Amino acid sequence: MLGRIRTVVLWILALLFIFITLNSNEPYLVRLRGTGHGALLIIGLAAPLLLMLGGRWSRGVGGRVLVLTWCVPLVALTSTQFMFAWRKYETFRTTPDVGRLLGRHFIVGYAAAEDAAALARQGLIAGVYVTHHNVRGRTEAQLGAEIKRLQSERQIAGLPPLLVSADQEGGRVAHLSPTLPNMPGLATLADLPAARRAHDAFEMGRTQGQALAAAGVTFNLAPVVDLRPRWTRNRLDFHTLIGQRAISNDPGVVGDVALSYVRGLEASGVRAAVKHFPGLGRVEADTHHFSAQLDTPADVLEQSDWRPFRQVLDNSHAAMMVGHVVVDAIDAERPASHSKAVLDGLIRGRWNYQGVIVTDDLVMGAIYGRNLCKAVVEALNGGADLLLVAYDGTQFHRVFACAKQALAEGRIDLDALRRSDERLTRWSEPGKSPPSDVSTYFDEPGSARNTIVD
Repeated sequence: MLGRIRTVVLWILALLFIFITLNSNEPYLVRLRGTGHGALLIIGLAAPLLLMLGGRWSRGVGGRVLVLTWCVPLVALTSTQFMFAWRKYETFRTTPDVGRLLGRHFIVGYAAAEDAAALARQGLIAGVYVTHHNVRGRTEAQLGAEIKRLQSERQIAGLPPLLVSADQEGGRVAHLSPTLPNMPGLATLADLPAARRAHDAFEMGRTQGQALAAAGVTFNLAPVVDLRPRWTRNRLDFHTLIGQRAISNDPGVVGDVALSYVRGLEASGVRAAVKHFPGLGRVEADTHHFSAQLDTPADVLEQSDWRPFRQVLDNSHAAMMVGHVVVDAIDAERPASHSKAVLDGLIRGRWNYQGVIVTDDLVMGAIYGRNLCKAVVEALNGGADLLLVAYDGTQFHRVFACAKQALAEGRIDLDALRRSDERLTRWSEPGKSPPSDVSTYFDEPGSARNTIVD
């Protein structure tokens, strides 16, 4: 009996290790990187050998199949690591014209400054995203020195400065604290008299902006302008936790506080991004893990959830972060982050917003676990200006491969990229002309159309 139980356990463990090694580079297993992969390699080598020494091979067909099954994790781990290395190699061998054409539309998280520097100097990214692991155990001066080094790579390459972004909302979400000082959440201002509320929100934005600017951060992915949901606890919300981050359930209060805060950031030289359109206050599913739909009529949303977005966007230079929620009333087929009907039809068209749109993190279950390449191409074609790859920056190589392949196949809308370049230039470098017309990358002899696949 014990022998049978041992055999069953060995089979279960073998299948588990096969699953883990096949997915060893996926975002959910990001904590396995480095030493974890080393441990998987040792297990993959040792397990078949130990089974052989234990006599499993000589126990008939079942024993031999078990030994061979335990050989699969090593093959799977080797293949996944090779695939990652190949994607990375393909990214860095991109021709300069194609790299800079696509690269100005991506903001990427990173674990090693060397990786970010390599992407920055080749113009393969527009900016970086800094968070917990970039500041853990470090001082503000050390963070500032690292960002300065990344910026110097850009300067040497003759490229525009990197956008250095972070989630420093205050309160519960302050990913650069305690390295940088935190502040109370903006919700603490909601019940103050209107004049005091506006004054304090501006000062909070100005003070926080000064701290961010001193460290080299130029783009704060804040404030949250989602309305506070009606529920106090949501079993399907593991990470968004919008009830703890929203300012108020009153759109007027949210708009007033958020606008003053944004103006405070801007007074300190830091750009802001209002989030998470179309609003998470009515959405129960957590888009970090699940798809989510918003089935509220558009006219109701215009009079409530969308009012704070429009108030801030119409009266500041804030960018707009669009999340991975399907808005049934506008486009029931795809999330807002890559829906042309939402991005171009509603936001650019009906609202006439010609500022910068940034997607929420593409390394989220609502996008990454589905057709990622389709989402990347549709976002670029639909009117998004910056695509965020934050939680697991190594997935940028997969994302970039999607865009690069689509460009080679003629599935990227060059007019959309041209308009996006113009918006980005107006927003990030006022008074400067946008990059050369996108069409020049494709109309000249030896251009990107002919050299993208080399």
